[in-house]
Amino acid sequence: MDTSPMVSSLLSSLANYSNLPQGSKEHEEAENNEAETTRKKPVKAPQLGTLMGVYLPCIQNIFGVILFLRMTWLVGIGGVIGTFIIVFMCCTTVSFLSATGGSYYMISRSLGPEFGGAVGICFYLGTTYAGAMYILGAIELLLIYIAPKAAIFPLEGLEGAEAEAALLNNMRVYGTILLTSMATVVFVGVKYVNKLALVFLACVILSILAVYAGVIKTGIDPPEFPVCILGNRTLVWKSFDVCAKTIETANGTVTTQLWRMFCDSPFLNATCDRYFSDNNVTQIQGIPGVTSGILAENLFGNYYEKGDLIARTNMYSAEEQDDPVTNANRYVLADITSFFTLLVGIYFPSVTGIMAGSNRSGDLRDAQKSIPIGTIAAITTTSFVYMSSVILFGACIEGVVLRDKFGEGVHGNLVIGTLAWPSPWVIVIGSFFSTCGAGLQSLTGAPRLLQAIAKDSIVPALRIFGHGKANGEPTWSLLLTACICESGILIASLDSVAPILSMFFLMCYMFVNLACALQTLLRTPNWRPRFKFYHWTLSFLGMSLCLTLMFICSWYYAIVAMVIAGSIYKYIEFAGAEKEWGDGIRGMSMSAARFALMRLEEGPPHTKNWRPQLLVLVSTDAEQNVEQPRLLSLTNQLKAGKGLTIVGTALEGTYLENIDHAQRTEQALRKLMETEKVKGFCQVTVSSNLRDATSHLLQASGLGGLKHNAVLVSWPRNWKQGDEHQTWRNFIELVRETTAASLALLVPKNISAFPSNGERFTEGHIDVWWIVHDGGMLMLLPFLLRQHKVWRKCKMRIFTVAQMDDNSIQMKKDLTTFLYHLRIDAMVEVVEMHDSDISAYTYEKTLVMEQRSQMLKQINLTKTEREREIQSITDSSRGSIRRKNPAAVNTQLSVTEDPPAASKEEKPEEEVEQKHKITVYQKMFQQPELVQTHHVVALLLQTIFTPSLITDHFNLKI
Repeated sequence: MDTSPMVSSLLSSLANYSNLPQGSKEHEEAENNEAETTRKKPVKAPQLGTLMGVYLPCIQNIFGVILFLRMTWLVGIGGVIGTFIIVFMCCTTVSFLSATGGSYYMISRSLGPEFGGAVGICFYLGTTYAGAMYILGAIELLLIYIAPKAAIFPLEGLEGAEAEAALLNNMRVYGTILLTSMATVVFVGVKYVNKLALVFLACVILSILAVYAGVIKTGIDPPEFPVCILGNRTLVWKSFDVCAKTIETANGTVTTQLWRMFCDSPFLNATCDRYFSDNNVTQIQGIPGVTSGILAENLFGNYYEKGDLIARTNMYSAEEQDDPVTNANRYVLADITSFFTLLVGIYFPSVTGIMAGSNRSGDLRDAQKSIPIGTIAAITTTSFVYMSSVILFGACIEGVVLRDKFGEGVHGNLVIGTLAWPSPWVIVIGSFFSTCGAGLQSLTGAPRLLQAIAKDSIVPALRIFGHGKANGEPTWSLLLTACICESGILIASLDSVAPILSMFFLMCYMFVNLACALQTLLRTPNWRPRFKFYHWTLSFLGMSLCLTLMFICSWYYAIVAMVIAGSIYKYIEFAGAEKEWGDGIRGMSMSAARFALMRLEEGPPHTKNWRPQLLVLVSTDAEQNVEQPRLLSLTNQLKAGKGLTIVGTALEGTYLENIDHAQRTEQALRKLMETEKVKGFCQVTVSSNLRDATSHLLQASGLGGLKHNAVLVSWPRNWKQGDEHQTWRNFIELVRETTAASLALLVPKNISAFPSNGERFTEGHIDVWWIVHDGGMLMLLPFLLRQHKVWRKCKMRIFTVAQMDDNSIQMKKDLTTFLYHLRIDAMVEVVEMHDSDISAYTYEKTLVMEQRSQMLKQINLTKTEREREIQSITDSSRGSIRRKNPAAVNTQLSVTEDPPAASKEEKPEEEVEQKHKITVYQKMFQQPELVQTHHVVALLLQTIFTPSLITDHFNLKI
């Protein structure tokens, strides 16, 4: 009770508990206070509500550079219908996004550290490139609309590629300067950014209100923004004052500045451009007004190739099809090739600000209530503004003006600014400050996101970016963010950067939807969404729309983004820190495992799917070291990571007294399995004696249909010594239990002489002394061994024993044919042995060739006939053994019964048998270098013939 809190304080802490991180400033202050004093100062509770904490930040982030710089161009190129479809599709996609906390935090805790890290880094890259896009938008406003003469690389007198290169270089220089200034402000402190946030928000709201006011005014009194058209081509209104070829004065007809642009002299008899001479000059109203009926002309799209002329479709133009375009710099031209999917990629960043509220979840008074309401309200508001803007722009502005991206035909004015009231400068200045504010927010948020990923320690390469200044400012993260942002600025094209960040944001939104759907489908106990209108189908639909939009925007950018995310995922999986966050992927794996186990229960495995599922029994010493480590090497070579492997050991004692010992032993087993690269499970059983503990392992290992069918145990050590009699007694009991459980038993002898995983045999043989009624086990084991790189270059030899009456040549042909049908590449050797070479026991335990052929041919017999035939063979074999050598029977039965006392009369037979064992084992294991052969020998202790031997084909009964 001295260390436990009061019940009231415990309930209070539970009521105020939040798994969402507080603001970075409060978090860092708390850490500093903890280091300075033993008692932490209470952190000020967050007080932001739905309006200030979610709604307005989302509004500020959603309305930005695309609305002011590209929305009119999108309507002009895609048409009102096409652009409305794009806006509706993108807004619908983000409306399905169920924002319930910071995006990185949610994804990492829902889908695991691998997905969380990969998608978190993609979200970080998207936020960083968004900063580059906002900076490029601000520079475009500065150099084209606010101060064109400030260009370091002048555009006057340049045409085509030279003018484009000069513009891009200006963007790069000024973009770098603005990025450096913004990074400095963020480095000094975010409090200065927060002080300007209200100013930036006011600029956004006033700019939008100015546009709506201008739309209303066009219905009453349309503004004067004339556009000069030559034939049907839009002229760049920059170097002339009057839209006419000539004007009438008191002194007669006088040519204009426009005349001088297309003719070689100011006189009426001058030689002029052919198209200029053949077509009239017309001045039209750039903004005819909402009641003019221009909407019908702007309903459908007009897509252009790069360098095409921006022309009015319903006006006459006298020109020849093959005539080259001269004086191209006098006309408004398309700067890029446009198509529908490009428009989607350019527009989508305008709706990526919906996560602004959820990213501030730690600063909200009630995040569970504020985030859904504020986000949905912001999405509804911005969707209405965007959709109404599409219709109103198409209803108020002339088509050639809409398609004029930089306003060259309206005296270089911002197109949306021509519609604003009371002045175009309201939009220009307001959009400039709003884009600067959005850029500052990106440079403030992106480093903190990277810092959060680095502090989670799931990406080792990013650990350095988790450090910062004493007050918690992420200095190193800010430096990396500025460098990545600079790479986007060097691209220098807003239209090229927008699809890149679209990919990263779409991938983030896709995985947020996936996380929500997965948590719902798995019925995770901690997933309790408070929003009553939520359903998992909405998240699944949102995920599908995000994936579709990724490939609609740019299929190659989508593939690159997925490759980046996949590479990060595999890197975290390979080198990342182990994190247990109770993620949904683990829950999904458990559900899949349960489903697979239930399927395995439906029936026994088919013969062709059979492989040894091993229970490896090892013993440990007093220091928890495995006494037979090469047993795991052999396991790895047999399994190669396929199928089931359980490594078990038995401890003597009571569980309560030995629980720490058991845990240390389990850790030692896991470590050795990692060292030997054995993929499987380990199990430690504690019982009053080793015999019972081993029996428990044999019975209880595995789950459902995923159980072992073979036991791998080494030959007992020092079994001949009198003080080790219990060792071989336990071994004999293990043999009996595997027989009763219908399990195969693999007993390698001299396991310490077996090769390790690091050895490589450049030559040699795997010899199989084949006993036909093993069910094919002795054929399967060397085949599996040869799949491993240790044994890959070894060849396989099959030995069989022929007696005096056998035709050894025919036996070799029959066995070769049999191996051919089994598709096993092996050499066949028939060994002829006389009575003087082999004991009667070994002689009779090897079936004669006629019996083998008979058993193989009778596979197609009925079950009753097969049982009768096999039983007759078995009885005859056993009867002959009893008649010829009773001592051999005693030797065989000594495995399953208490060993009989040796007598003087049995000594000669034992010497013969011992001599044979030396011939088999010494040559095969203890001195492999003499024969340059490596053997796998199955010690046949007792064979039980049953009909299932033939039908199951591989199931060895021991």
